[in-house]
Amino acid sequence: MSLIVGVDDYSSESDIIIIPSALDFVSQDEMLTPLGRLDKYVASENIFNRQMVARSLLDTLKAVNEDERDCITVLERVGRLADDSEPTVRAELMEQVPHIAIFCQENRPSIPFAFSKYLLPIVVRYLADQNNQVRKTSQAALLVLLEQELIERGDIETLVCPVLVDLTAPDSNDDVKTEAMAIICKMAPMVGKDITERLFLPRFCEMCCDCRMFHVRKVCAANFGDICSVVGGDATEELLLPRFFQLCSDNVWGVRKACAECFMTVSSSTSQEVRRTKLSSLFISLISDPSRWVRQAAFQSLGQFISTFASPNSVGQYFREGEVGECYCVHPQNRCSRYWPFEQEAPSGDTENEPQPPEKHTTSNEKDDSPADISELISLSEPVEESPSVSPQDSIPEQELYNSFHFWRMPIAEMDLDMELLQHGESSQQEPRSYGSSSQGKTKASAPVLDRKQLEELIENLEPHIDDPDVKAQVEVLTAALRATTMDSHLEDAFLEPRDLKGGHHHDNPFGVHGGEGNGWRRPTFLGWGGDLSDSSFSPEDEKKSRHQDVIPQALLDQYLSMTDPSRAQTVDMEIAKHCAYSLPGVAMTLGRQNWHCLRDTYETLASDMQWKVRRTLAFSIHELALILGDQLTAADLVPIFNSFLKDLDEVRVGVLKHLYDFLKLLHQETRRKYLYQLQEFLVTDNSRNWRFRSELAEQLVLLLELYSGQDVYDYLRPLSFSLCTDRVSSVRWTSYKLVSEIIRKVASCQVLLADFLSELVEKFCHSHKWSGRQAFTFVCQLVIEDDCVSLEQFSEHLLAPLLQLASDPVANVRVLLAKTIRQSLMEREYFLHSANSHQEALEQTLVALQMDLDKDVKYFASVHPGSTRISEDAMSTTSSTY
Repeated sequence: MSLIVGVDDYSSESDIIIIPSALDFVSQDEMLTPLGRLDKYVASENIFNRQMVARSLLDTLKAVNEDERDCITVLERVGRLADDSEPTVRAELMEQVPHIAIFCQENRPSIPFAFSKYLLPIVVRYLADQNNQVRKTSQAALLVLLEQELIERGDIETLVCPVLVDLTAPDSNDDVKTEAMAIICKMAPMVGKDITERLFLPRFCEMCCDCRMFHVRKVCAANFGDICSVVGGDATEELLLPRFFQLCSDNVWGVRKACAECFMTVSSSTSQEVRRTKLSSLFISLISDPSRWVRQAAFQSLGQFISTFASPNSVGQYFREGEVGECYCVHPQNRCSRYWPFEQEAPSGDTENEPQPPEKHTTSNEKDDSPADISELISLSEPVEESPSVSPQDSIPEQELYNSFHFWRMPIAEMDLDMELLQHGESSQQEPRSYGSSSQGKTKASAPVLDRKQLEELIENLEPHIDDPDVKAQVEVLTAALRATTMDSHLEDAFLEPRDLKGGHHHDNPFGVHGGEGNGWRRPTFLGWGGDLSDSSFSPEDEKKSRHQDVIPQALLDQYLSMTDPSRAQTVDMEIAKHCAYSLPGVAMTLGRQNWHCLRDTYETLASDMQWKVRRTLAFSIHELALILGDQLTAADLVPIFNSFLKDLDEVRVGVLKHLYDFLKLLHQETRRKYLYQLQEFLVTDNSRNWRFRSELAEQLVLLLELYSGQDVYDYLRPLSFSLCTDRVSSVRWTSYKLVSEIIRKVASCQVLLADFLSELVEKFCHSHKWSGRQAFTFVCQLVIEDDCVSLEQFSEHLLAPLLQLASDPVANVRVLLAKTIRQSLMEREYFLHSANSHQEALEQTLVALQMDLDKDVKYFASVHPGSTRISEDAMSTTSSTY
């Protein structure tokens, strides 16, 4: 079509001018081949046309995909675009390169050289482009190509790495040098140890000492841990650690802060000896750094750094990523652990930007947690208290049967230490067992008494050999005895006959193993934990000793414990207590349950912190801590705090609610039953609109069914389930229907409980005056059949007749769901199709009635088997359309 414009009233044919319209251009382009259009616009003077060509390269390739020569021609034109003087065209081209590379790999495997010959050289050349946007785009493209493994290893080594190393030369442009070093650090994990060590490591070490550009040093510091992880322990200790020490004392605080943030990863690549003797003091210097930002980063990393001291024997090779920030990770270089087993949830029920651990992510669904998951992370070598009447092998857990300590240690030397240290001649009946709990460990009543000085000399002589497990055990006994000599005389009777709150007597050794805590000393139960005497009986020196352990350098533990000091919040970080709470399970696992006494006071302080975010963090991880500590310590120290969380704000309560099953299953049956009375309190929330809270309760109740007897479930969980089934939010109700069906399965073995429960279900829901209740009854019946919660005979006896009566329900949505249930569930079972079955006729008559229903949806579902048989889809679709 053309526009005809005349002059002089079209006086003559020669005066007519023809002006092409836009449609003429379109028709002309349509007549061109894809390659013709490419050639036409690639040389256009219009920048936007050339941008369009770059953007449409992939479409052009797809159009000529059938002809290999045409594909090569398109790739050759890419080289022409790469020389374009306009940066926006070059940037647009680089954005398309990864897509083109993937297309070539998937569709044109017959030309494997195409990417290497035509595209990769452009990507590498653009890394040094003068335009910042082009450089950034090419860097992103290179990383994508590496992640997708689209670059051959030979090309990486010969084409990519040398260019990057050249770009980081001392005389290179400052911006280019910094960006190239960042690319090198990101590439290292992708290309592996060999290339990194041969091609990148020398330049990385050189750049760590770049005295002109602190930006380069900061990049090196921020990525130092990743480089250490790639090259391994030997190269880390020999080549990298000296540079790391320099970076930690850099005159720019941003560099030191970056070092603090990656300290755990660096530590994980070193040996225990280096970690203990060198890195610990280096980390202390960062904690006391003049810059508040450096101190803040160091304290945030402190718990993570402590976790790298976990014994290789106490950590399994286990890795899992969670849905909301769970992390269990063991570094294969030296089997040190990264353990952050807790989720962060937002007060409203939505996720919140809480501090996350350095990640690899664990999580898997958070509901998949099980004791077996964490048990691999807990110490396998904790000593076990034995009874004289039980053989050593009987008292050793199965996982410890091959522990070298039990089979190859020399007998503990008999020492003439006696409870006469307490200057009381008690009878042999009240003589406590020694640490070893063996016949050799029994002491003689006539043993001489050692004074304080002699005990100190013995300990001093033994400490150089503390690495020997036998010597360690002796030192612990001697230390406990030394502590006893510091008590005032009025405490001596208490040590011999400690009493509980009821005045009863404990005959356990106050210096021995308490509450399953292994071989660590725990303050006797009568001192501040339910006894007559308070902690004030301890001098400051004794309190300091009570925090002593030998797993990590004591200075690190002292700094960690100081994170609850209010002064730290003023001088370091207002949220330092939350960081302390966040890392506490990892620190507890590292120290082991035998050293829980070191953390107990700190945990109690955090649990009573004024900031709800601190308490919330503890609430989300208390089930993991319980798994680390074991049942006895959990009952003594965690249950009271757990109970306080149950009465806290909703933002805190949701932490224990989301893992209610995980915690309760670790308790003894009698303790667990006490919580049955409190479950109904979860129905009351600070904000009634917080429906996610009630939905989470319904999900937890489904899990809790296995922990209680059928009678308990009937007495306590039945009312809760019926209440949740009438919730005003459909999502809560749907979860609750599943809960009801599982309760039916739980009580099915008891005919009396089953009959009573189903009778109440029929009365409250099938005969409800609300149509939503009658629909709920149909939902439950469908679930019961689909999940085989009861036998078909039991279902027919109690539920079939009331269900079929709903065929005359006045609400169409109830009849629709009934039709689905009969067609998809009941009629799929051979039991209901057998001619001898008395229920077959009733089912068929009901179906006929539904097929003649006035509602077209009821007719459809009663007559034709729907395409989808998934209950949740059908039920929720009905719910969403009717509620």
